[in-house]
Amino acid sequence: MKFTWMKWSALPVAVLMVGSVAMAQDQSSSGSQSSGQSGSSSTPAAPATTPAPATKPTIAQRKENQQDRIAQGVKSGQLTAGETANLETKEAAINGETKADRAANGGKLTSAEKTQINQQQNQMSKQIYDGKHNAAKQNYGNSEVGQRQKNQQQRIAQGIKSGQLTAGETAKLENQQKDINQQVKADRSANGGKLTSGEKQQVNKEQNAASKNIYNKKHNAKTQAKPKSK
Repeated sequence: MKFTWMKWSALPVAVLMVGSVAMAQDQSSSGSQSSGQSGSSSTPAAPATTPAPATKPTIAQRKENQQDRIAQGVKSGQLTAGETANLETKEAAINGETKADRAANGGKLTSAEKTQINQQQNQMSKQIYDGKHNAAKQNYGNSEVGQRQKNQQQRIAQGIKSGQLTAGETAKLENQQKDINQQVKADRSANGGKLTSGEKQQVNKEQNAASKNIYNKKHNAKTQAKPKSK
């Protein structure tokens, strides 16, 4: 009887001990989870990267950019032959000045010379923009003569873009095209907007000579130097 009482009286104590152990495990698990969450929330965010400052284009890169813009204007008809000739004459002058300055300084440009050339290129940039956005456009028309004019301009634009034509060569070619265009315009004005058979033959003869000049200048030893890749 005494033994039975001791057995049943020990049962609540065992249950209480089991409950205490379970509570302790829950508290420990909860504490570890809180600690993990706290640790993750306190992890510092990665610092934002600062973009590297843009580098200024070199003199050679600036020159190529200008030529690319001119080529696009010639191809689209935004620049007339006369406008292109004027721009390329000025570009050739800047190139000649740059070449002379380098020759006088062992192949390099002084800081003052770079500043001067950049100022000149700034003026060129504005003139290119103005020429491409003014009212003057290169209108070719659908006639055979007009298509021949367009074809010559496309070949010149390709030569500028590829570097096969220097600024000086382009200026000469575009002056030739300007003279032909002015002649065609004058002939049309004198004949009610049309060209006579003889005038068409004359224009084609002049364009044949211009075509040969374009080919020769695109395939000679002179090229528009490209900027060296770093």
